[in-house]
Amino acid sequence: MLRNKEVQAHLLTMCVISLVAIAAAAFFSVAATLLITIVSILLISISLLFTKKRYREIEKLSGYLRQIHSGDYTLDVRDNVEGELSILKNEIYKVTIMLSEQRVLLQKDKIQLTNAISDISHQLKTPLTSMMMMSDLLSTPDLPAEKRMEFTRNLRNQLERLEWLVSSLLKLSKIDAGTTQFKNEPILVEKLVQKALENLLIPIEIKDQTVSISCEKSITILGDFHWTAEALINILKNCVEHTPVGGTITISCNDNVLFTEISITDTGIGIAKEDLPNIFKRFYKGKNASKESVGIGLAMAHRIITSQNGDIEVKSKKGEGTSFRIKFYKQVI
Repeated sequence: MLRNKEVQAHLLTMCVISLVAIAAAAFFSVAATLLITIVSILLISISLLFTKKRYREIEKLSGYLRQIHSGDYTLDVRDNVEGELSILKNEIYKVTIMLSEQRVLLQKDKIQLTNAISDISHQLKTPLTSMMMMSDLLSTPDLPAEKRMEFTRNLRNQLERLEWLVSSLLKLSKIDAGTTQFKNEPILVEKLVQKALENLLIPIEIKDQTVSISCEKSITILGDFHWTAEALINILKNCVEHTPVGGTITISCNDNVLFTEISITDTGIGIAKEDLPNIFKRFYKGKNASKESVGIGLAMAHRIITSQNGDIEVKSKKGEGTSFRIKFYKQVI
């Protein structure tokens, strides 16, 4: 404590003042000199004791901060005593709680990142292994022309699947990182639905499915046209894949003072009850998922919609079809 220059200057100042007071009292009487001397000693002693106590409290805080630095967030330095040190302790405690929460979040993000990398590796491994095998077979000199065409076609299909997977993962990563800037413009819902269906006309025609649209031309929402269309494409794609040949997909729109709703219902095989809480989780594949499914389409749709002041819910019964209800809540421009 006494090695601190501030304390030394403080002590020196008090001593000088005391000596001057004692010298001045000597001109009056011995009693006054003795009184001033005693008072000066008491004041200097009390000041030193107070400073020592403050140093002890500061030393405790230093030890507390060292423990926080080492990763121990369990200590509580708060007290109910008035004063600057108490305010400092309470503020440090608040920062400690914040750091503890951030640590938990970072740990959770780390686990999610590890799981995501593991899932991505697994998803990439299957098409890559298949392509390597077909590449080896294509290099065989005496391979029949029909087999060569078949392997080439399969190789292209795997490449397209790989391209879609990488593209989807990049889009999801941008949304998760908050680097995607969603536009906030009026969108005609009917035009949005038509745009989403354009990408699925061929599989719908192949499966001879019927698409019924009931949507007023005047209904609009606020959002990003292309990203919202991407979300609808993934939902409709799920419906087309799980609806049998000759099935029906119904799209309807409703508008009220609180939100605009887009309902997409199919007559497909439905979703198992135990799968419903998880279908919007990344890489989750339900019991009725196709072999080609990677479990990313609905997760992307959910992130896009919820990032634009929207919500999505699903109702389904096994063997009776599935209904997706998308709500875009009204915004004040």
